[in-house]
Amino acid sequence: MTRPPSTRKLAADLNDALDLLAEYRGTADHAGGTEPLPSLLAQCVALCDGFAEPAPIRSLHHFACTGGTLLSRCVAALPNTVLMSEIDPLSRIKLGPKYLKFAPNDVLLALLRAEERVDQSVIVAAFQSAIATTVAALDRRGQRLVLRDHPHSQFCMAIDHSTRPTVYEMLAQCCTVKALVTVRHPLDSFIALDAHWWHDFSPFTLDEYSERYTAFLTRHAGLPMLRYEEFVADPQAGLERICRYLDLTFDPLALDLIGAIQISGDSGRTGNTIAPRPRRPVPPQIEAQRGDPRYIQLCAQLGYDP
Repeated sequence: MTRPPSTRKLAADLNDALDLLAEYRGTADHAGGTEPLPSLLAQCVALCDGFAEPAPIRSLHHFACTGGTLLSRCVAALPNTVLMSEIDPLSRIKLGPKYLKFAPNDVLLALLRAEERVDQSVIVAAFQSAIATTVAALDRRGQRLVLRDHPHSQFCMAIDHSTRPTVYEMLAQCCTVKALVTVRHPLDSFIALDAHWWHDFSPFTLDEYSERYTAFLTRHAGLPMLRYEEFVADPQAGLERICRYLDLTFDPLALDLIGAIQISGDSGRTGNTIAPRPRRPVPPQIEAQRGDPRYIQLCAQLGYDP
């Protein structure tokens, strides 16, 4: 059995066929039972839908303070790209009383806030349905959806990260996924967490952080990986790699447009210039932990010097 033609090829063939039909319509006699043009067009559209392969969702996965916002802004500036930033339908970070505010368009947040606890599987199913519908609708308009998740909600909070699926695992159950993991030297990201006072797990040590980072990498094993340091050293080559991994249209102008892109999560050192920056000063209490075995092992896994 031969493989159906691609959607683009089929659409071009249909346009040619419709042009011929338009020429024929002025001279043909439809009294003989031939179907009118609108009916033929509907059949062509249905045929095209039947041949089209499901559009993939693209996804970005990285820890907090690893340069993920900068990379995501570059992706958001690419042509025909729609970015959803810091998504995790099971995140419970902002469910306390101080975070109660009007959010009529946030269905998943309403489910999480429901007084009668909604089962996790229901929330995941609602998320998967919304994403699959959005991917398909955007694809029909020639747009590509990129979802940037929020692993901090799962791996760096005072919860057992092993008891729930990752966002990538949720997406893989409902869609074809083209995913990319981005990383940064764990010492730099841990120093930044400490500087922001994001001590959301205990004990807040470099060793514990390394264990959680390793767990994140294990749950995303097999996905392509890009190091932040490589990206800022050569942004154009780095963006080309991102586009290749995620099957996006590369445009070097995206690097010049990031100043116009505003997304959540921009907690790092500000500025629109993409270039390597010196390491923040290492606090003495963190410097004393750089010999911890799990930290050294993590650095080796990621290809960094401890």
